[in-house]
Amino acid sequence: MNLDTLETLMAAALVLLLGRQILARTSLLRTYSIPEPVVGGLLVAVLVFALRNSAHIEVQFDTTLQAPLMLTFFATIGLNADLAGLKAGGRALMVFLGVVVGLLVMQDALGIGLAWALGQERLLGLLGASVTLSGGHGTGAAWAKVFAERHGLASATEIAIACATFGLILGGLVGGPVARFLITHYRLTPDPKSGVAGASGFEQPKAVRTITAEVVIETVALIAVCLAVGSVIASCLIGTAFELPTFVCVLFVGVVLRNGLAVPGWYQVFEPAVSLLGNVSLGLFLAIALMSLRLWDLASLALPLLAILAVQAIAMAVYAIVVTFRVMGRNYDAAVLAAGHCGFGLGATPTAIANMQAITDRFGPSHLAFLVVPMVGAFFIDIANAIVIKLFLLLPIYG
Repeated sequence: MNLDTLETLMAAALVLLLGRQILARTSLLRTYSIPEPVVGGLLVAVLVFALRNSAHIEVQFDTTLQAPLMLTFFATIGLNADLAGLKAGGRALMVFLGVVVGLLVMQDALGIGLAWALGQERLLGLLGASVTLSGGHGTGAAWAKVFAERHGLASATEIAIACATFGLILGGLVGGPVARFLITHYRLTPDPKSGVAGASGFEQPKAVRTITAEVVIETVALIAVCLAVGSVIASCLIGTAFELPTFVCVLFVGVVLRNGLAVPGWYQVFEPAVSLLGNVSLGLFLAIALMSLRLWDLASLALPLLAILAVQAIAMAVYAIVVTFRVMGRNYDAAVLAAGHCGFGLGATPTAIANMQAITDRFGPSHLAFLVVPMVGAFFIDIANAIVIKLFLLLPIYG
């Protein structure tokens, strides 16, 4: 059964509605703040898996829109990034970046150590670490190609995609419970200053916005420029020391475009329209990504790799509670940051945003978290991750 692009888009929208209805009727899922796309997407993925195994019916989704939706989301992150606002959270951003780098080092050391203890290739441990967990599908596939061509690791690409997929699931499942534990255990409440007035559109995905067709068209034009120019920049950097994933380049163009147009007073980005389109692309991207998961590929992972990934998930939760939460201030903002860190530390930045939206929708706003996480999780982490991976590859432990 093959679904074309429009049918897949329809299914993704229905998945989001399904997730919303299930959450409205399931107090346990609401209690642990599991995001709507994760609930609906995983349910559909399980149903597809059951159809394949029991009725021998294989459902194929057309994921053509998945990449453009992801790039659109990152373009809106960039277009929402007011450098003046980022300057206000500069210290927190740098501290959080340090915490993130600490996780990258821990993940790689843990992955290599577990692979050695289980008698596996050390490079397998790296694939089950920051390469795919903090790096995601794009970074994982890029490094897998290097591991296969330069180090002779068999099936590196398949392993990387499976690890990144496993991480995407766990990133959406771990963040909510971690934040809820911190908030209830320490009886945390939002800072009264972190109210609606200073909130960004991503903090309030369900808020009613007054926008016009004109500003929507202007915003779509800005997003299109980000995607086009960012893709060209990414293609020009391929093979150089400055090679970056396309979404990072798209986000960077968004930042430059938003602030570059504002300085001379030429144009002011209309944030309600940007955040509206960003939230739409975020929800649809996660729905398509999760409902099209090939769970049978995860089921076929070798036991040692499953063990490595399971330990990594536990380590991420512990790190978020013991390190991220404490270093970032032991307050409500720190708890929301911990949920976001679980999201992109195991999965991807869209998962981090979805985690934080689920938490703030239940417990209250956190302006600092939505200021810091998108920039660190979508931009700085890829640069830091590349450096950490290259340093670990210099170790004389690969044979």
